[in-house]
Amino acid sequence: MLDDTQPYADQGHSCCGASAPATKNRFNLVLINPYELGRQPFALAEASAWLKRAGCEVRCLDLALQKLEPAVLAEADAVAIYLGMHTATRIALEALPRLRQLAPQAALAAFGLYAPMNETLLRGLGVTAIFGGESEPDLVSWANALRAGNGSTLAQATIVRHDKIEFLTPDRTDLPQLARYAHLVLPDGTTRVAGFVDSTRGCKHLCRHCPVVPVYEGKFRVVPVEVVLADIAQQIEAGAQHISFGDHDFLNGPTHALNVVRALHACYPQFTYDATIKIQHLIDHAELLPELKRTGCLFIIAAVESVDDRVLDYLAKHHTRADFYRAVGLVREAGIALAPTWVAFHPWSTLDSYRDLLTSLVELRLVEAVPPVQLMIRLLIPSGSKLLELPGFQDLIGAFDQKLLGYPWQNPDPRVDALQREIQAYVAQAEKSNTPRRETFEHIWRLTHEMAGKPMPSLTGRDLGQPIPHMSEPWYCCAEPTEAQLEGF
Repeated sequence: MLDDTQPYADQGHSCCGASAPATKNRFNLVLINPYELGRQPFALAEASAWLKRAGCEVRCLDLALQKLEPAVLAEADAVAIYLGMHTATRIALEALPRLRQLAPQAALAAFGLYAPMNETLLRGLGVTAIFGGESEPDLVSWANALRAGNGSTLAQATIVRHDKIEFLTPDRTDLPQLARYAHLVLPDGTTRVAGFVDSTRGCKHLCRHCPVVPVYEGKFRVVPVEVVLADIAQQIEAGAQHISFGDHDFLNGPTHALNVVRALHACYPQFTYDATIKIQHLIDHAELLPELKRTGCLFIIAAVESVDDRVLDYLAKHHTRADFYRAVGLVREAGIALAPTWVAFHPWSTLDSYRDLLTSLVELRLVEAVPPVQLMIRLLIPSGSKLLELPGFQDLIGAFDQKLLGYPWQNPDPRVDALQREIQAYVAQAEKSNTPRRETFEHIWRLTHEMAGKPMPSLTGRDLGQPIPHMSEPWYCCAEPTEAQLEGF
């Protein structure tokens, strides 16, 4: 049975979007996105629609593809930076001094998941207004107050909004061309231009390590189907052939999710998509998987995190190792590819537990389904993390480190940290040289067994799985940024 815990907006839909209203008094506002997994950012496009409706002249800069443009910033009355994830925030912190030089006259705001949790650090770098949750109304109020000359109160505000808001059709007109962003790569090597939409925001789950939880506190908000379809329509017009749903969990509201994909399929029957879904939801709503397949789902991303039941309990994932194995079978039976993601290294990791993770991927024939970057991810502990409430956890970590944007930790076994560093360095180089996933995995397999001093089972002749559809951007929201990302603005 479907169980949607939130009330939903009108579930009608349209295959076309509405035009944006004309601007009013001139007020120049620049929206900046440091990083969004290589995708055209929904958050900037939604904020742009709200601010343009309020009469602002809006320019968007996406640092994944663009530089900080002196001419644009010289005219800015205000700048708002979207901090939706760890990688983006690290990039923003490096870019802020340069941004202040280029726009010394502009008021600065930050919005997104990582803005409220890094308030003190951001204010030290010149950011004054901090917005989290459903930020669009507060961005508009801030801009209006600045335009009216009475923005001193809002300029010092930190507001985390949980109210339901009106979602507008995102305005993507000032973002780089869709074809420049990450694209879908099919198993045969062909590619498709990919769009990116959100059909919900937030998450009803309370996983302890998740950065969504401190801001949304178990709440999620629904983007009406007609808005989602209008956003998809404009991206198809811009060349999209596939859509990535950016929801933190696509089945937080299963009725809404079905309404969205049925409407998408009705309008564009040849169109494909991918989505992120919890292991728990894949099991609880297994009867929906054939419908997802029928409507065009190519692959599902699932944050498995670990195959150690003790660690899964610490993280409050509400699934077990056995559940993961079951979910792999259910998704395969439905004819959909599964792309699991991991927190591969954490204070409880041992060389044996990491070998066990790799062995599980071999047993389940998932080696080709896992981007190598996932095998080097190190647990991030941001400000406000629910992990800090875990008994005894604070004994495992150090004091908050502003450069790291989190609490540092070291594994009790220094060999585990040494292995993580070796894997991280190798994966970064392998990504640059487009090394095949299997070859990268075999190298990690060898490193791990050598570090553990254990005999290495041969992978020769083993069925490690077939390549699956995936996005061309290999990096990840919880991975430390590369040097190129930190210097590319």
